[in-house]
Amino acid sequence: MPAPEPTAGQQAAFGRPGSVTGSFSADRPVAPTPPPPPPPAEALIRAFGPAAPGQRGLQEPPSGRAGRRRTASGPWWKPDARTDPWRDPYAPAGLGAPAVYPVEQDEQEGPVVVDPRGRRKLRLGDLSVRLSALVLLAVLLVGAVGGAVGWYLSRATPESPLFAPGTQLSEVDPGITREPGSVSEIAEKVTPAVVSIEVRVGQAGATGSGVVVDADNGYVVTNNHVVSGADGVDGAGIRAVFSDGSGSEARIVGRDPASDLAVIKVEKPGLVALSLGRSENVVVGDPVVAVGSPLGLAGTVTSGIVSALDRPVRLAGEGSDTNAVISAVQTDAPINPGNSGGALVDATGALVGINTAIASTGGGSIGLGFAIPVDTVRDISEQLIDDGRAVHASLGVNARSVTDGTRDGALVLNVEPGSAAANAGIQQQDVVIAVEGRPVGSSEELVVAVDRFAPGDEVTIELVRDGSSREVRAILDAA
Repeated sequence: MPAPEPTAGQQAAFGRPGSVTGSFSADRPVAPTPPPPPPPAEALIRAFGPAAPGQRGLQEPPSGRAGRRRTASGPWWKPDARTDPWRDPYAPAGLGAPAVYPVEQDEQEGPVVVDPRGRRKLRLGDLSVRLSALVLLAVLLVGAVGGAVGWYLSRATPESPLFAPGTQLSEVDPGITREPGSVSEIAEKVTPAVVSIEVRVGQAGATGSGVVVDADNGYVVTNNHVVSGADGVDGAGIRAVFSDGSGSEARIVGRDPASDLAVIKVEKPGLVALSLGRSENVVVGDPVVAVGSPLGLAGTVTSGIVSALDRPVRLAGEGSDTNAVISAVQTDAPINPGNSGGALVDATGALVGINTAIASTGGGSIGLGFAIPVDTVRDISEQLIDDGRAVHASLGVNARSVTDGTRDGALVLNVEPGSAAANAGIQQQDVVIAVEGRPVGSSEELVVAVDRFAPGDEVTIELVRDGSSREVRAILDAA
């Protein structure tokens, strides 16, 4: 809606004269110019004036550069004083955010309030007196009821007597049923056929184990290194201790240092002999049980598996005349010193090896034990029982293990004059790589390969000479 036109009176009172073109008359009075302010005192100029013409803001403190903190002589100066807008009269003004004030809990209504951080809290002061009294009464009532029940139970339950004559504890009925072929069944069958062997030489003594292989004649097979120290020594004695605790003096029937086997004879009726298995029936992974007297603990039974077969193992003398390389049955059944000469049997309780050595870093079992195969035990034991000595096949060479990086073999160091090797034309520096088609990768494997045959057998020897391979025929000697 347009504004109404002014009346004649309003035009006369407030209208612009016709001779005036601007908002105000040119001859209006002008306010007098104020006199300039007097110059500041010299002390104020020195204290607060800029350090140089044209410089804005605060000048340096009287002591020079601004310090790291305020001091009594320079209470207003710090490193950031020059950039402080409150100290710089030329700093521009700016509009900041509005002030925010925390809400006081007293200004909020109700028992539940929110603090400045947004957390909800219960204000007990706003709870009604009636509700507070009810809560307190409930707590007191619960406590009183609990105390009364506890007192009643403690008074009503009589204290039981300390002793109860004639008490019998429960037992399993029926007894535990053991599966056929379990370790417990094998141990019950084998333990009577395994003996502990005690050897006395002067003031010294040693222990080992043995296996009864002929109950009628009292023959016990063990390791040569167990009994060799007592052979032919005045005052030395060998005693066999059986599973029933009885004992018997033993005599050496024969020893074979080349296989680390020996046979002793005991005089005791009612012996139990262990049946002998066959090496060809043993495979890697078969469960086996070792029985013997490790560390002098008679009748100890451990179990494991066959972890390897035909493992060439050189047996050290250990204070005896044993000098053997065997094609061992390797097992992880724990074997310790004192197991030597003990039985390694299969799941049927048949003998598959005579425990003879362990692989050890500190004298104890680390899960690698070695046993003489049962076929070797049978052959050597029969020879020793026949005439007290055993005969082995011999090639007549001394060798050491070598490899050229691609193929292993046994390097011939010397050849015995008139031996089977000499007659076959084997020379020093020849490298034997096979015997009768069986690979030979070390000097131990050469001994094991030859020992598989009997004296007088003719075998084919494959060897490398001057970089080329050739074959020779050798008739093995007796050793």
